[in-house]
Amino acid sequence: MQIHLDAMGGMAGDMFVAALLDAFPEHEAGVLASVRAAAAGAACELVAHNDGVLQGRRFVVAERGARGPHDHHHVHHHTHHHHHGAHDHRHWSEIRAGLLAAGLDPPVRDHALAIFGHLAEAEARVHGIPVAEVAFHEVGALDSIADIVAAAHLAAATGAMGWSVSALPLGAGRVRTQHGLLPVPAPATALLLEGFATIDDGVPGERVTPTGAAILRHLCGTGARASAPRTLARSGIGFGTRTLPGLSNCVRALVFTEARTEAETGDRAGGRHRDLAVIEFEVDDQSAEDLAMGLDRLRAHPDVFDAVQMPVFGKKGRMMTHVRVLARAEALEAAAEACFRETTTIGLRHRIVSGIALERTSRTVAVGGHDLRVKTVARPGGATAKAEADDALAHEGHAARESLRRAAEQLALAERADEERA
Repeated sequence: MQIHLDAMGGMAGDMFVAALLDAFPEHEAGVLASVRAAAAGAACELVAHNDGVLQGRRFVVAERGARGPHDHHHVHHHTHHHHHGAHDHRHWSEIRAGLLAAGLDPPVRDHALAIFGHLAEAEARVHGIPVAEVAFHEVGALDSIADIVAAAHLAAATGAMGWSVSALPLGAGRVRTQHGLLPVPAPATALLLEGFATIDDGVPGERVTPTGAAILRHLCGTGARASAPRTLARSGIGFGTRTLPGLSNCVRALVFTEARTEAETGDRAGGRHRDLAVIEFEVDDQSAEDLAMGLDRLRAHPDVFDAVQMPVFGKKGRMMTHVRVLARAEALEAAAEACFRETTTIGLRHRIVSGIALERTSRTVAVGGHDLRVKTVARPGGATAKAEADDALAHEGHAARESLRRAAEQLALAERADEERA
């Protein structure tokens, strides 16, 4: 499943949650339970909303005992380098400890900590203070916890493998904070949105809040939209609290599943469509021995399918090594980080491509008292098998190794056929 967010009115935490719950109403009870566990002082409600043009939902957060909901669509989450004894702020370290102790499901907890971590790091950079000293205004903290925990619950519950977002409206003007007037987008928001596509649609105001930006940074990164055939399965609309001139102040969530194709069902190509990230770069200052070890570690990375190298000529006829890495499209940033970590390259190129992969399985078979790993592949003309060459290294002589591998492959194919008949 892939989810695309169309940020027509902008992006804020409550708008994200409302759009996802409009698309996935079955998750409402779980979201409210997670918020109750993590933000005991917050009362949340999902309400229907119609702006005269579109029908959707709003996610309303109120402080228990307060007269009405906080208008937190465009509240800047004020930070303050505050002194001991201040009671109207909550440190990020305090909020983090609360999330850890809230008894949330581990995936929900991990998403929430990651989103809040992005927000705290951005605020720390803006104010020039350590992350541990970042504090949120009490009301802003309550809203942030509710929105972020709700978003984290939905990220975990939907199980979406990929997230993308449209170009984001920059907005214009000033936002009032405890530090006085700050420009729009707010400084923390600007840091969180680095690398994202933006537009200026002429509508002023704070269009993307820091919390909304932190959610996008966590889920979407700056990844490209998928290009493979997809089926639009459902959609939802979430509204914010402001009224924008001539524009519905909403986020639309479009939920896609992979299209069922002949290639997927094996009727013709016998494969399965998938999106791949292709990462390429050159290395000219790393020893062959160390590069080989680095590429082995890249191949072992959970998000990398394979890495290959080839000699190329660079400037002034110097020999270099060209490296091409295939990785999961949704894990492009993690794979790129691994490339920088394991090699000496200081720059790389990447793109998202569509591919087809044949269904394959791995099994271990025993031949002549030796265990060999064998990969079997479902091809349109029938299954084929290939034994792991390293598992035959103990045998001396090409003929002996070849015989052992052929026997293992035949046994693996026989076992596969028996399983399919069963």
